[in-house]
Amino acid sequence: MDTSRSILHVDMNSFYASVEMAEHPELRGLPVIVGGDVESRHGIVLTASYPAKRRGVKTGSALWEARKACPDAIVVPPHYGLYQRYSRLARSIYYQYTDLVEPFGLDEAWLDVSHSAHLQGGDALLIAQEISERVLMELGVTVSVGLSWNKIFAKFGSDHDKPNGLMRITPQNAQEVVWPAPVQDLLYVGPATSRKLHHLGITTIGQLAQADEELIRRVLGKMGTVVQSFARGEDDSAVRPLDLSKHDINHEVKGVGNGITCPFDVEDERSARQVGWLMGESVAQRLRAQGLAARTIGVYGRDFKTLGTRSRQTTLARPTQLTKEICSTAAQLLVDDWDFEHGQKVRAIGVRASNLVPAATSVQLDLWGEESQRQKLLLVDNTIDDLRSRFGNHAVRRLSELSDSRLSTLDPQRDNVVHPVSFFA
Repeated sequence: MDTSRSILHVDMNSFYASVEMAEHPELRGLPVIVGGDVESRHGIVLTASYPAKRRGVKTGSALWEARKACPDAIVVPPHYGLYQRYSRLARSIYYQYTDLVEPFGLDEAWLDVSHSAHLQGGDALLIAQEISERVLMELGVTVSVGLSWNKIFAKFGSDHDKPNGLMRITPQNAQEVVWPAPVQDLLYVGPATSRKLHHLGITTIGQLAQADEELIRRVLGKMGTVVQSFARGEDDSAVRPLDLSKHDINHEVKGVGNGITCPFDVEDERSARQVGWLMGESVAQRLRAQGLAARTIGVYGRDFKTLGTRSRQTTLARPTQLTKEICSTAAQLLVDDWDFEHGQKVRAIGVRASNLVPAATSVQLDLWGEESQRQKLLLVDNTIDDLRSRFGNHAVRRLSELSDSRLSTLDPQRDNVVHPVSFFA
């Protein structure tokens, strides 16, 4: 294990709210909530400023709950294009210290400054301080920075010194700083894993690090070995460099998906198919933009009453990036998975394409001309993509969207949120 590396994890604090306050200085110091439109059923807190958090507002809670906790909160709608712009501006600062920059969502990134620290007298801590000061001065947003020899502890450091903090974790102080923390504070120890560990009497990161390896593997499987090595600081994964032309990390894409909290209760087959097509079309459009085709199409739905999520997927006979094939498959999966005739209602719907291959992958031709027909459909899809790229996604629309006013204002391709990429991508 190489403990000589210098890895930074930079996390922009309360990112969406901070950007809104940077754009509107009159909001600074006030309880600001960035959330969806209650009338359109997107009434969820996406993020909140620290004054709002101190009043009990929690990310992911319903807006009515947030207003109950903080009646004078100022709620503003999200502006994803603006957040993406600030994310790119922040990364443009990071590039000036190293080209080894790996985003972890819009607001987080790892930086490997092992080979550039000499530019600051050999001290990576000075780089961390300078980045923090520059992001605040140039963008008006505070960041928390963690510094360690591995990515896991670097992220732990940025998570535990907020806002505008700086934490250095070394092999000498790691057990003192990291091990007493709750086990759920470790990356990839989620609620389910945490509950299993608690049943074993493991409540801290240090207890996980020192636990019997065979016991952890038996209870958690292969992932148990991974998170236990994380607890010990035994992470040697590299910071994957940015593709500067794409402003994104150079990694293998595992899947393309899109989902929505529906603006109405989906309680019949027709509505389910409409939303399935709407989501599926944006997935197909993104696949074609990335030159990919999918072998597997999956859907998920969130139950209106229980808020429980159910998912279903199927593997296709041949990989596809065609709108018709993806959407019809997704719509049928939704209809088959939900019993609308007996009163089931769906609150949220998502479509995902996975098991991806390059679109140029060779396919076996058939005797009945089906592949020839598929090429014609692809030509139509590409033509529509071109029109939408030039004139906007609403330039060409399906009649099913226009005939339902509840769907006519939605643009899932434009409104798609960029979520954190997998650490294991």
